[in-house]
Amino acid sequence: MITICLLTLQVTDPMNISEPDSRFAFVNEFTLQGFSCEWKIQILLFSLFTMTYALTVTGNGAIVCALWCDQRLHTPMYMFLGNFSFLEIWYVSSTVPKMLVNFLSEKKTISFAGCFLQFYFFFSLGTSECLLLAAMAFDRYLAICRPLHYPNIMTGHLCTKLVITCWVCGFLWFLIPIVLISQMPFCGPNIIDHVVCDPGPLFALACASAPKTQLFCYTLSSLVIFGNFFFILGSYILVLIAVLRMPSGTGRHKAFSTCGSHLAVVSLFYCSLMVMYVSPGLSHSAGIQKIATLFYAMMTPLFNPLIYSLRNKEIKGALRKLLGVLS
Repeated sequence: MITICLLTLQVTDPMNISEPDSRFAFVNEFTLQGFSCEWKIQILLFSLFTMTYALTVTGNGAIVCALWCDQRLHTPMYMFLGNFSFLEIWYVSSTVPKMLVNFLSEKKTISFAGCFLQFYFFFSLGTSECLLLAAMAFDRYLAICRPLHYPNIMTGHLCTKLVITCWVCGFLWFLIPIVLISQMPFCGPNIIDHVVCDPGPLFALACASAPKTQLFCYTLSSLVIFGNFFFILGSYILVLIAVLRMPSGTGRHKAFSTCGSHLAVVSLFYCSLMVMYVSPGLSHSAGIQKIATLFYAMMTPLFNPLIYSLRNKEIKGALRKLLGVLS
């Protein structure tokens, strides 16, 4: 059903899309312009992004395998982390492989359905990541602020329900706006001045305006970004207050270490998202859009295993154990 909806180009729009001019032929593919530079620079960027992608998949995959193999780490905190690393692998894989192919291709085309499928999976996985980061903040709040009740509240059953909710809600959140955007008339030009299929350039290419659809899309983006961000911020304010009241210096250090790594990931991810998607009236140059997108689509998934593995003794121990088994 999703594919059928994505392939539908002209329908009666309930979100105030004006009728297109019948003199134009509708496009059946887009061109992802990416980075317009010399061939040597394209090869350099291809090599750099390929290395980044390989390190991201390897690093997050190593964390997933280490947490899966070590029975001692089958706790809610590490279940969230394992799912987060697993999600990062798919998140980066939703856009980067096509980006790498375009570096070596002259046409740099993507089909109409392929563009909106990339759009759907990229935004759905990003939304799931926002929700999962909020669930991880809630877990840390319970562990530090309600330590005596934590084992009874954050059970394996509740942890599983939260993880499933994050995945399901993530894949449902942007489904309607993406289908509505796919129904807008695109009659040319078909060049997307971006590295991925993104709503901003797609709205600009539509040959009929759809202000309600655009407002709907940006409203959902703002809700998921700001809602989760303020929830995480509030959780860590309470955590900070609780940590400062701890009588043990060792306990404070461990709590700061665990929460600091989480906050580092949250800051990297949300700062770049807010630059792009929180204001429908704020225009960005194509260069800023590409750089911001590359940051939250590639750099954040790369930093995740580095931040968590270097700051967590249990994960480092599990990784050493895994490497010992493999060798």
